[in-house]
Amino acid sequence: MADPSSYRPEPGQIPDSPGVYKFRDEHRRVIYVGKAKSLRQRLASYFQDLAGLHPRTATMVTTAASVEWTVVSTEVEALQLEYSWIKEFDPRFNVKYRDDKSYPSLAVTMNEDYPRVQVMRGPKKKGVRYFGPYGHAWAIRETVDLMLRVFPVRTCSAGVFKRSAQIGRPCLLGYIGKCSAPCVGRVTPEEHRELAEDFCDFMAGRTGTYLTRLEQQMHEAAEEMEYEKAARLRDDIGALRRAMEKNAVVLADATDADLFAVAEDELEAAVQIFHVRGGRVRGQRGWVTDKVEAVDTAGLVEHALQQLYGEEKGESVPKEVLVPALPEDSPALSQWLAERRGSQVSLRIPQRGDKKALMETVHRNAQQSLALHKTKRAADLTTRSRALEEIAEALDLDGAPLRIECFDISHLQGDDVVASMVVFEDGLARKGEYRRFQIKSFEGQDDVRSMHEVVSRRFRRYLQEKLKTGEWSPDDSADAAHVPGDVGGEVDRDAPEDDGRPKRFAYPPQLVVVDGGQPQVAAAKRALEELGIDDVAVCGLAKRLEEVWLPGEDDPVVLPRSSEGLYLLQRVRDEAHRFAIQYQRNKRGKRLKAGPLDEVPGLGESRRLALIKHFGSVKKLRQATIDQICEVPGIGRKTAETVVVALAQAVPAGPAVNTATGEIIEDETPASAGAASDRGTEQ
Repeated sequence: MADPSSYRPEPGQIPDSPGVYKFRDEHRRVIYVGKAKSLRQRLASYFQDLAGLHPRTATMVTTAASVEWTVVSTEVEALQLEYSWIKEFDPRFNVKYRDDKSYPSLAVTMNEDYPRVQVMRGPKKKGVRYFGPYGHAWAIRETVDLMLRVFPVRTCSAGVFKRSAQIGRPCLLGYIGKCSAPCVGRVTPEEHRELAEDFCDFMAGRTGTYLTRLEQQMHEAAEEMEYEKAARLRDDIGALRRAMEKNAVVLADATDADLFAVAEDELEAAVQIFHVRGGRVRGQRGWVTDKVEAVDTAGLVEHALQQLYGEEKGESVPKEVLVPALPEDSPALSQWLAERRGSQVSLRIPQRGDKKALMETVHRNAQQSLALHKTKRAADLTTRSRALEEIAEALDLDGAPLRIECFDISHLQGDDVVASMVVFEDGLARKGEYRRFQIKSFEGQDDVRSMHEVVSRRFRRYLQEKLKTGEWSPDDSADAAHVPGDVGGEVDRDAPEDDGRPKRFAYPPQLVVVDGGQPQVAAAKRALEELGIDDVAVCGLAKRLEEVWLPGEDDPVVLPRSSEGLYLLQRVRDEAHRFAIQYQRNKRGKRLKAGPLDEVPGLGESRRLALIKHFGSVKKLRQATIDQICEVPGIGRKTAETVVVALAQAVPAGPAVNTATGEIIEDETPASAGAASDRGTEQ
């Protein structure tokens, strides 16, 4: 590991002008390429205290052994040179997008004497017109099959074309009218090229004029009583309309634009692009990348724009590029795009209307792409095994942690404090084993104390289960007096069952993961020690820097960015966080909707609904006598008395006032079981 100060340039050596810089390692390999408006300011930011750098940036500068730079005259030149060097050197610390699949495009080989329509993948070739990319090759073939009825362009390979020309007989498509058969001279090369041009124009979105012309020809043929010709034109129009329906109109103003969206987490990011031409979505593609450098959403967008348009020219670069965040050098980037297109390009964030709505759709696709990518990794048995082995090695465990339990605390400014426990076995989530807890031993916000309580309650139940089976004796625990105590508070009813089914807290994990740093880890470890449990490992995963903390250690364990073990720990932590937040929101929602009837002991939801349905509102129920309440089916006298007492203790709120008229609104509205119309009483 190199010391950055050993190769730091002398003060005054770095020019204060735009440029591109390269970091090289000890073997002279380029490991990072960047650009800057001011080389002096940007490079100075790398040579500060390592503690103040992002962990990925700190790793890069300690891996490097030298830095060099090239001065350019404008920011646009810096952008172009940065793209060229990234492509040439493939630096390991630069963001590099990789296709999550090889997307096919519809290609028309206009560089051939007889242009051919085909499905094409891979790098683009000069002189070939491309449309797409599409999500599936079959979607292209369906579109082409409809289009060939009207534009019978050649689709055969060079070998088939040559063979048909030799024998003087076209292939099957020539006989059924889906090829103009230029191989046998039915049309001249000029006529065939004109067909290919019409095909390209229609695919590019210039559909209205062509359809109008066909409709006019159809009407003329009908007037001249050429009904067969008119029927054929009618069918051609229908085929073209069906082809158009495959690309629904999303922007009514016939916009040509590319829309970018980004979904990301701490380690990876997914980019989705929708290509809109003539107001219709003509193609879609997506990338997934590892975040190997400290980069935000704007930086990810900039890298995506460079990769997508770095080799494009002309109309392949649209008039509008819509992004979720503007890169730092957006004016230079807009100018670079304009130079590649040959005319002005608008780079902006959509603020309202159809374009913003479509951007939200693209973002949902990006989120699904990232989730699918993570699911594929999680579902691979070899990957999961390697992840467990890496965790065992990093935490110095005796064996792979086949059962991992993760705890997280959730609250809203100290209210409705809850906790979650999620379980992963063999690297996969066991949702049937998830548990939820309410924090009841104290009020207010104290994540450390809450973590201690939850871990204690969970493992106290574990010891109780062992006590029932005879696997553990109270004499074995230094804190045995506390083991039989109340472990309540869990949402599920956890009374032991003797029906042969697995007990809910009977199985110990090999590893306990807590969401947090040193304080939370220490609290969890203390809870285990108080119960005399010393065979369960504990660690914490701090969200900000994805550091793994161990009990009693001053420094965290930093797993490599590409580590499958870190990915698994992150997934476990995120699942616990999601489960806790979901429970906390549900609990808060129920509390806000709660009414006076919710506090009546022994009064379940069905009988609450029956009371409200019978009387119409909480106000009328409050005015009813005990005998009147007893008339409700299922309500006995004792329950009726309890209801009357509960409603008498709950002071109703003042009358509601219509703010527009000043009129007092009588509370006669039928209330739900949560008594939403009597909200003042709930609080």
